[in-house]
Amino acid sequence: MIVAAVAAGAGCWTWTKPGAPDRGTEPPVATLLVLDNGFHTDIALPRAALIEGTGPLAEAARALPPGDWVRIGWGDAVFYVDQTPIADRIPDGARAFFMPGNRSVVMLDPVQSDPATSTGEEAHVAVPLSASALASLRARVEGAMFLKDGRAVIAAQRPGDDARFYASTETFWVGHLCNHWTAGLLNAAGIPIQPVRAITSGGVMKAAELDFSAPHA
Repeated sequence: MIVAAVAAGAGCWTWTKPGAPDRGTEPPVATLLVLDNGFHTDIALPRAALIEGTGPLAEAARALPPGDWVRIGWGDAVFYVDQTPIADRIPDGARAFFMPGNRSVVMLDPVQSDPATSTGEEAHVAVPLSASALASLRARVEGAMFLKDGRAVIAAQRPGDDARFYASTETFWVGHLCNHWTAGLLNAAGIPIQPVRAITSGGVMKAAELDFSAPHA
């Protein structure tokens, strides 16, 4: 039984959710940046890649303050937004981590310069996206947004900060953390991921690195 349990655990740890079989056959139209701050991951896209077309995400991106790039993230509706010292937020962090069903928010944060220039080489991965991959990723972000009358709803905004936090339909807890969400975006863009390993930022970055370095047909 112990051997079977170990084998099952190993299988879960290494289980891979496949990406798009035709990924890499279309020319890239945008560059996705996967950003790692040590325990949390975001993505960033050129603003131009988000404002094209119609839909709640495009509308929300157009309404943001100036910035050529937009960082996109997701997290607990309270802990993720709060910027007080982490030592003062340990109880709330435990609540967000262990209690199922916590409300969440999608962050859109406009930045003036390419985020890759302000992070170390090991803290970001650049991944080319085709038109279809970009459309799928945008749809995944949009699908996480709570809509009212067809529009995304701002749930929080920090004083003196250009970031906007939009109400999300998803819930935050240890079974569905920020890194799981980022991994889901990568998978929507056609990148294979290992969902269990995506509990850490390193697991997410590894998926992006492997996709970026692997040859595509």
